[in-house]
This record gives sequence, C-alpha cells and structure tokens, in this order.
Amino acid sequence: MHPTQLPAHVIDRIVFRRGRLHGFEAIEPRKTALVVVDMQNVFCAKGAAVEVPAAREIVGNINRLARATRAAGGVVVWIQMAVARWEDWALVLDNLLSPAVAQRTFEQIKPGSEGHALWPEMETDPADLFVAKNRYSAFLPSASELTKELRALGVDTAIIVGTLTNVCCESSARDAAMQDFKTFMVSDANAARTDEEHMATLVNFIQTFGDVRSTDEIVALLQASPASQRASA
Repeated sequence: MHPTQLPAHVIDRIVFRRGRLHGFEAIEPRKTALVVVDMQNVFCAKGAAVEVPAAREIVGNINRLARATRAAGGVVVWIQMAVARWEDWALVLDNLLSPAVAQRTFEQIKPGSEGHALWPEMETDPADLFVAKNRYSAFLPSASELTKELRALGVDTAIIVGTLTNVCCESSARDAAMQDFKTFMVSDANAARTDEEHMATLVNFIQTFGDVRSTDEIVALLQASPASQRASA
C-alpha cells in the first residue's frame, strides 16, 4: 500500500496557515456520501488495459468505509467510467494514447464489457447509488448526474476513494470542493501507479481544497456523530 504520512514541512505549513491540520473536524453521516471512483475490472484486474496494481490493495478499506457509511446513515455511490462511443472521448483516445492502447482502453470501458464491470470484490448494496461518468471527474456536471443526485439527497460532504488517486479521484475531489461539498480524500483508500503520484495529490489537496484522513479516522468520525450513535442505540 502507498505511504500515507504527509511530509513534516507540509504539516507545519498547513498548521501555520490554518491553525490546525484538519479543515473539517466532524462529519454528519446523513449528509455524507462515500464516492467510490472507478473500482472496475479495467483498473483492478491483472493485465487490464488501465491496470493499477495498488487498487487491489485498497479494496478492504473501501468495503470497510462503505459498511461504516451505510451503518451511520450515509449513502454509498459507485462511480463507473463509461464511454459508449469513440467520438464521446475522442480528444483523449485520438491524441493522448497510442492507437493500440486507445483501442484496448475503449473496448474495456464500454458499458456492458467485462472491463466496465465493478471489481467483484467490492461489497455493494441494493440501496447504494450507481452513477456512470464519461470524463475523469464524477462531479463535472456535464460528465454525470452525481452532483444533482447528491444535492437532491441533502448531501453536503463527499468522501473520495478509489483509483487513480491523481487522475479521476483528484479531479472528482477538486470539482466537489469547488461546488462547496466538504470533501475528504482517504489516504489509504485511494490508489495510483506510484507512491510519488499518490502523495503529490494528498499534499496538494489538503493544502488547498479539502481534507485528507485515513480509513480509521473516517470511520471514527462517522461513528462519533450523535446521529450515528442514536441509530446504533
């Protein structure tokens, strides 16, 4: 699993500017969504077109967070990258990938393909939301209906987990923050291709956009809520 400890000089800078390390010190579970980004076969399976080996290492933490979110009264959202037509993502497929990689990637993110399906180790529930996106950010209004659906549920807090830390997860987290969701990235429930890329996102995000917490910390915040405690009584 990726290292998750923020560099000391970054912590010092945040505390100097903010007066404390964490921007959000409590969570209201019934206004919270755990947003699971792209935990699909195309990213998780060995040999898949966009394989991220570290994504397989965070499955347990994501499932734990999903159980804790549901138990506390929050909503779990499964985001799936889905591009039905080449022309819908031609900018990337035609320009930023080789023809062979583009074709293989497209074939595995098409709805209905094996690559598009959620990784089978993910623990879903019939009450969860399932949302398709056709761009990196799930919170980009033109890419999915996620923002609209969460607003309708009264959600004001987003917890971002999944893969890739520095691509779809970071893009989604930034857009969530820019739409005034209190946004967390979970340090040990996001996965990138390298430790350096993973940490760069965490460092950038906590300084400017939102908060970074561990799985243990998020679970504790969910369970500490008065509403959560009443639900378990």
